[in-house]
Amino acid sequence: MHFTALLVLVAGAGLASGFYLPGVAPRAYETGEVLPLLVNRLDSTESIVPYDYFHFDFCERDNKEGTAVSENLGQILLGERIRHSPYEIRMEQDVHCKPLCQPKVYSTQHKNNVTKFKLLQSAIKKDYIHHWILDNLPVVECTSNCRGGLRPEDRPYYRLGFPVGCDIGKAAESLTVCTVSNIQNLYPEETFINNHIDFTIKIHRSSEFTGARIVGIEAKPRSYAHASMDKLSCEPTAEPQPFKLEKDKPLSVIYTYSVVFQESPIKWASRWDTYLQSAESTRIHWFSIVNSLVIVVFLSGLVGVITVRALHKDISRYNSAENQDEAQEEFGWKLVHGDVFRPPPGGMLLSVCLGTGTQILLMFIVTMFFACLGFLSPATRGGLMTCLLALWVLLSSVSGYISARFYKMFGGEQWKSNVLLSSFLFPGVAYTVFFVLNLVMWANESSAAVPFGTLVALMLLWFGISVPLTFFGAYYGFKKEVIDQPVRTNQIPRQIPPQSIYTQTIPALLMGGVLPFGCIFIQLFFLLNSIWGHKLYYVFGFLLIVFGILIVTTIESTILLCYFHLCTENYHWWWRAFLTGGASSLYLFGYAILFYFRRMEVDGTTNLVLYVGYTSLATMLFWLATGTAGFYGCFAFIRKIYSSIKVD
Repeated sequence: MHFTALLVLVAGAGLASGFYLPGVAPRAYETGEVLPLLVNRLDSTESIVPYDYFHFDFCERDNKEGTAVSENLGQILLGERIRHSPYEIRMEQDVHCKPLCQPKVYSTQHKNNVTKFKLLQSAIKKDYIHHWILDNLPVVECTSNCRGGLRPEDRPYYRLGFPVGCDIGKAAESLTVCTVSNIQNLYPEETFINNHIDFTIKIHRSSEFTGARIVGIEAKPRSYAHASMDKLSCEPTAEPQPFKLEKDKPLSVIYTYSVVFQESPIKWASRWDTYLQSAESTRIHWFSIVNSLVIVVFLSGLVGVITVRALHKDISRYNSAENQDEAQEEFGWKLVHGDVFRPPPGGMLLSVCLGTGTQILLMFIVTMFFACLGFLSPATRGGLMTCLLALWVLLSSVSGYISARFYKMFGGEQWKSNVLLSSFLFPGVAYTVFFVLNLVMWANESSAAVPFGTLVALMLLWFGISVPLTFFGAYYGFKKEVIDQPVRTNQIPRQIPPQSIYTQTIPALLMGGVLPFGCIFIQLFFLLNSIWGHKLYYVFGFLLIVFGILIVTTIESTILLCYFHLCTENYHWWWRAFLTGGASSLYLFGYAILFYFRRMEVDGTTNLVLYVGYTSLATMLFWLATGTAGFYGCFAFIRKIYSSIKVD
């Protein structure tokens, strides 16, 4: 109960009494009722390419029609391929050593058999993991502290899914855990397939409902060398099943399973706690927030000193000066008041960046808000991606409006080009990169390859909804009056004096991205570890706090560097503000590449191309969002300080 309370407080994932999200309402099963066990894609920490369950030579249902399960758009984009499994499990009916299908026989005499064998052997060597689902709960495997204990550190540790098999040789290098305790001692250089699963299904009864509810499912994969269909051996002392194909010696693999039901005091509303307790401790997340707050306090102090002391003093002296020419000769940032709002070069592109950046920024904020309320919990499969995509489409009107407003302020007249760029520039880049990566997935026959019909649906969402909404927002944006500036712009541009090294573009960008990245790098590690390590990430409350701190830090660092920039009498601040705000994306991309080579176990050109491609897409979105936030802060700051001085 303590953990549930903490989860509600931090992540907002608790469900109120009598209220359940669509698709995740509790269901009670009667004795003897069929429990649909679903299979999902197989993935690995040693490869980015996931595969469908039926891509391998596993047991299938007698009637393959109706094996597919309806999936939302987010699940399809994430590569989930949920199918009905051939396992027959009925409520409260224990099963012992039941064969699943006819034996799978592999022989060197048949080329097709050799291909299937090599494919399955490769999955074992790369430590591919099964991901199965029962009553919307992921099937887990206990890897440590399985007997439990009273202390928090003695709680069982569960990992999502279980391995296809065990490769002893590779296990010594990749730290893969062989699930059969006696395998490693007796067979130091063998490959085994997990052809038997012991299911433990935990159920909860109550007088409030009829039947029993499923509150947990645990799988213990085993490797047993069954002699034949009539002589099955599922005892713990049975010999394991080596997965080795020899010439003139066929290999026969018999798949079996056992099911045991256990009563549990865990209630349905708390059944996810078991999985979430196996995630990282929340202490490190609190440390991340404290680290970020220290940086914010430091930057806030600097901004406060400049605002309260330097700026207030400068504005007072400037407004009280008897001779305006003397004041202009004395103070640097006020010398450029006649040029500070001069339209920037490339105003068209900047306005498009600001419109798209605002769209992404709002998309992130709204998504994390819903996630904190529990609407995008792990039980809502594909909900996070679906929400992001829906908000991206619906917020296209905001993108068109903001882009039109700034482009009109810059004095632009090519409004058609502005609307077209807002509709197609960054969405086109993202779609093109995604399509190329999808071709790589297609070439590898991966389950993450988005079907052609889904690609067409994405195009329809883009051209049928997003583009019209962009035009609609741009129409209202151009109808609005031009944003008035607090000072007039001179007709003749002022000459910019020579700049020192630290005020030039590249050094300033490198300095501007350090502190914002310092606020997020701890949380970034957990995000990357959850995404590429196939782990649950549920602490959206922490993520929202860190994201808020990131935005504040980005705005403050951008204001500081823009102020120093203006003090050197350089009024080209428009692009500098946007690029400084988004400079932390350089560090994010570099950290992600470092994470790939230092923390991940993958290798090969295909994995590298996929990782760099997906990371580049995420970095582009991050760059647009943070760049826009920094620009807005700097724009408001400059308008405020120049509206506070007297100019003839």
